[in-house]
Amino acid sequence: MRVLGISAFYHDSAAALIEDGQLVAAAQEERFTRKKHDSGFPQNAVQYCLDEAGIKLADVDYVAFYDKPFLKFERLLETYLAYAPRGFQSFRMAMPLWLKEKLFQKTLLRDEMKRWQPDFDWNKRLLFGEHHQSHAASAFFPSPYEEAAVLCMDGVGEWATTSLAWGQGNKLEMMKEIHFPHSLGLLYSAFTYYTGFKVNSGEYKVMGLAPYGEPKFKDKILEHIVDLKEDGTFRLDQKYFDYCTGLRMTNDKFGELFGGKARKPEELLTQHHMDLAASVQAVTEEIVIRLARSVKKETGARNICLAGGVALNCVANGKLLREKLFDGIWVQPAAGDAGGAVGAAYAAYHGYLGQGRKLNGHMDGMAGSYLGPEFTDDEIEQRLVAAGARLTRLTREQLIDQTAQALADEKAVGWMQGRMEFGPRSLGARSILGDARSPTMQKTLNLKVKYRESFRPFAPAVLREDVDKYFDIETDSPYMLMVAPVNEDRRRSMSEAEQALFGIDKLNVPRSDIPAVTHIDYSARIQTVHKETNPAFHDLLTSFKAKTGYSVVVNTSFNVRGEPIVCTPEDAFRCFMGSEIEVLVVGNCLLRKEDQDPSLKLDYKNAFELD
Repeated sequence: MRVLGISAFYHDSAAALIEDGQLVAAAQEERFTRKKHDSGFPQNAVQYCLDEAGIKLADVDYVAFYDKPFLKFERLLETYLAYAPRGFQSFRMAMPLWLKEKLFQKTLLRDEMKRWQPDFDWNKRLLFGEHHQSHAASAFFPSPYEEAAVLCMDGVGEWATTSLAWGQGNKLEMMKEIHFPHSLGLLYSAFTYYTGFKVNSGEYKVMGLAPYGEPKFKDKILEHIVDLKEDGTFRLDQKYFDYCTGLRMTNDKFGELFGGKARKPEELLTQHHMDLAASVQAVTEEIVIRLARSVKKETGARNICLAGGVALNCVANGKLLREKLFDGIWVQPAAGDAGGAVGAAYAAYHGYLGQGRKLNGHMDGMAGSYLGPEFTDDEIEQRLVAAGARLTRLTREQLIDQTAQALADEKAVGWMQGRMEFGPRSLGARSILGDARSPTMQKTLNLKVKYRESFRPFAPAVLREDVDKYFDIETDSPYMLMVAPVNEDRRRSMSEAEQALFGIDKLNVPRSDIPAVTHIDYSARIQTVHKETNPAFHDLLTSFKAKTGYSVVVNTSFNVRGEPIVCTPEDAFRCFMGSEIEVLVVGNCLLRKEDQDPSLKLDYKNAFELD
């Protein structure tokens, strides 16, 4: 039994394929088109899933879409009617697109899929799940738990913005929902907009900026904007927002409450913006913890699964972990809309078709999230040479040894091995790596490789068996979705002058013996590396440990600012030649920057729209 899941037409389109209960392939469309957050029909991702399984569309039993367009249209229409005549301009702009395209997505999907299989019976084999049902299915069914509570939090699906479900075996029951316009995701996006970052892609920047500030506005948010109940349910006062009726997230009343107009992207960040980021982060954490306590009290669940865009807030996840409310917490690595493709497929397979669910005993069903395309060593060499690369082909042992030495020499290393990751995080398959011991590595990678804001923190990748030697965490964190403190014995004492610094001035002060991955609040967004799911990356860290005594490296996504993570060898080579990455490792091919033809150098710093 095969089910193809699809998410599309809003942002982060993706496709996923389940075969006899196993997730065999999943990929985001942006990786193929090189258009960040591509929302179009995921034609390339669908084709990849079929190719990976060695099948044609005719071999797929059902195609499942991740939400219900008619319910979304109902919400849109009712919202405009409720606020009429306000919002007419937004209504006038939205309606032509809905009436021409979005309202008739079943027809659009059918026409797209007919390119592969004209005689496919779309009336019987095309299924639609609700948005939060897809999120919940993506969180529970691949999890390692036989039963669990499932908490989903995002901007908005059809109507739901927050939902609670109960999963047991192959059953998933939706229990409660909070409805639009009351949304934790939209609250966070409002502050993302107000502090000058792009909505739906800049929220993680606000999370990274928060430790530079103090939550001075938390009480003001809870007094004026968010009516938060003890059980975590909440309502937002809509007089401060414009997302229901206008073309902005916030309005003038919001600005009056917080001290002026929204920051423009090109304007400097001030302490005020850092305090705003800290404040909305604190409110988010408070809501998540209260919701989780309520879930525990109501369901008695030993385990909880999380999905939806808010579940990518790894700081809140880390706080929830330290509350010790649950024996286990599992977060879908593609918690945003891309993961809806996985959820739609699982919901159809287990829910609609009633197929059984098998747990493997200890690992989850995401296979480390290594679900995308891979290339043979011969393919890699041929494609790199055709692109003009000058390379050396090595044995596996030589490759690991020389790469570990490059890291020990504090070089920035592009690392592309095996199947591409599914989701927003690079997890050691399409990564840029660096020495976590270096006090200058964070600034170097941000400004000379990633071409992004200097305040952005980097994550440590650490051998699972060594994680407690560096961080105060006792559980797996394979998907970089948990933040934990750096151990006390690794921290560096701060001088009085250093302690007196404010804001971005704190950035260049080393705080531990692994400064490149220690944020200014002594926290780190951890990836535990497991031999079972990524043996090459595990071997690299083991070799680095043998050379340096440290089994932790910097791991960041293999891209530059504004570009999707690399997919192919050619993508990796272009990024290598357009940045100050010094060593590139693709399969068993190793490239050094000084060996390359200088005429192939690219100006990536100005090549992409900055987000």
